Amino acid sequence: MRSLTVLGSCGAWPEPGRACAGFLLEYDGFKVVLDLGYAALPQLLKYCPDGEVDAVIVTHQHPDHCVDVSALARVRHYQAPDAAPIPLYCPPGVLDVLRALEPNPDPATVFDVRDLATAEEIGPFRLETVLLPHYVTNLGIRLSAPGVTVAYTGDSGPSAELPVLARGTDLFISDATLQGDSPSTTPRYVMTAAEAATAAAGAERLLLTHFWPGSDRALSVSQAQHVFPGEVIAADEGLVLTL
Repeated sequence: MRSLTVLGSCGAWPEPGRACAGFLLEYDGFKVVLDLGYAALPQLLKYCPDGEVDAVIVTHQHPDHCVDVSALARVRHYQAPDAAPIPLYCPPGVLDVLRALEPNPDPATVFDVRDLATAEEIGPFRLETVLLPHYVTNLGIRLSAPGVTVAYTGDSGPSAELPVLARGTDLFISDATLQGDSPSTTPRYVMTAAEAATAAAGAERLLLTHFWPGSDRALSVSQAQHVFPGEVIAADEGLVLTL
């Protein structure tokens, strides 16, 4: 099975019945989590009982992208105490956040913590990362395996790096926090749907995510469709896309 499942689609905090950033990417039995923000762990446990995943990637240290990694650590500590540590690929600040949330068990004992910026392979995937503009260190990721290429921005403002990240992908998962006209302030650390669509040039499909709570998601899709010629999809908890 080769698929991407949306675990969470909200930015900042989760709307009722939703969760913050989180995705489950599956490739021929290998399961890697992309971010795990507020309320994303219960969604993950629907598909991976006892938190049985092969790797976790966290793009940056904001809690709407990483706080439920701490919850996953508890699941693994109590439900699978003898299991090997799960590889956790992240920027350095993520581990500080996890330790502040819960130092016991030390997340570095439940996870095999690795530097996302220097990693080149994760299971069957070739990994490429790029530094993207955000309030803290945020790494956009590109995962490639035979027949499948997926890229994910984490949170990002407009950047010349984004079209490079998106080019040739089967699925480009992009921040689309804002609605309406692009703000004139600089620097920019999140995007509109139209900006995400502009950045997605060269991708086959565009998955908009990180919606500000209360946003009209249909409006975001419509704004992106005016720019992007391929399929535009709004992330929705439980949505499964075949790759």
